[in-house]
Amino acid sequence: MSNLPEPVRVVQLPDGTYTYADHLPAPIQPPAAVPQVVHQHIHQAPPDRTVQRIALGSGIGAGTVAAGVYFGPLLVGALTAIAANLALLAFLAAVLCWGVVTVVKSIGGPDGQAAAKTLSRARKRRR
Repeated sequence: MSNLPEPVRVVQLPDGTYTYADHLPAPIQPPAAVPQVVHQHIHQAPPDRTVQRIALGSGIGAGTVAAGVYFGPLLVGALTAIAANLALLAFLAAVLCWGVVTVVKSIGGPDGQAAAKTLSRARKRRR
């Protein structure tokens, strides 16, 4: 036995050019007359309790599930931003009211102090 490669064959094509025999395309094989049997195994997915799986199982559709997955966090973010804005506005209103009351007490003289006392008494009675 020899370790040398097999000699390369050179063939002449119908158009007159030469090429190596190992570069020729494989011959086209006719289709088999007997139909081939395809074995297909279908497995059922394991039970999954996620909301998406339940929604798809109840016929809602993948678009609805995708919208819920996409818009759910956006809705939470928007509501959080609204709540933060309202908290900031409430804090500003409290600070401004405190500032107005302080200014009225200090600048208003006896009338301002009397008005502040009246307001504080009215607040104490409501409680």
